[in-house]
Amino acid sequence: MIAPTDNRPPGRPTPAPPADPTRADATRAALVRAALELFGRQGFDGTSTRQIAAAAGANIGSIAYHFGGKEGLRMAVADHIVDTVCAIAAQAMGDPDSRPEEAATPQAAQALLAAAVRHVVAFLVARPEAGEIVQFLLRELSHPSATIDRIYAGVFEPTHKRLCAIWELATGEPAESEGAKLAVFSLIGQVVYFRIGREPVMRRMGWQAVGEAEAGKVAAVVTGNLDAMLAARAGRRHPAGRGPATETTP
Repeated sequence: MIAPTDNRPPGRPTPAPPADPTRADATRAALVRAALELFGRQGFDGTSTRQIAAAAGANIGSIAYHFGGKEGLRMAVADHIVDTVCAIAAQAMGDPDSRPEEAATPQAAQALLAAAVRHVVAFLVARPEAGEIVQFLLRELSHPSATIDRIYAGVFEPTHKRLCAIWELATGEPAESEGAKLAVFSLIGQVVYFRIGREPVMRRMGWQAVGEAEAGKVAAVVTGNLDAMLAARAGRRHPAGRGPATETTP
């Protein structure tokens, strides 16, 4: 476990550390979960450490012990988001620091992009904890801080770069080109809307909830849009009547 930071003013007594490491880890995790939910719902400034401790079922002094204070807890929430989203991204796309060898052909890369979309939809649209993460991020993005810097460096940038690398293998469009980066952003944006626009989507669709079945329908639409985007790129490379040369039988 990472050693806690002590930012208490001089003269203030130091809370005794918990005797049971397992219990201490559980308390730390409960505080992070409570802070994620409350910071997202009420904002950082609108949430007190007393509220967080009460929601976590912990002593208020445990926040200072584990995180050094409220700001340290905010950064711990950012780290929790990085760990959670990176785990989902790894399941969908593999190690972000390695070349996607499983996408050796354009067809394989296209299949990998579709699989990534399905994984992300399953998490972002259907899983309750994803709602808390998105709500927290929207709050933080409205007032960018060191928290967003950490999440950008840990999640946004490497995940986007990974998708762009697969996009290049699928389409031939350079991963760092403006077109590739915008295409990937537009793909991600489609999925994110179904989380942030969850309430109007449910009303318009007549859904009582959004579970695995509904997420599957969303994934089918988004992967269909992906297919159309890929087909449009293929059309640009090989306009009608100018397809790749093929061998003829004498």
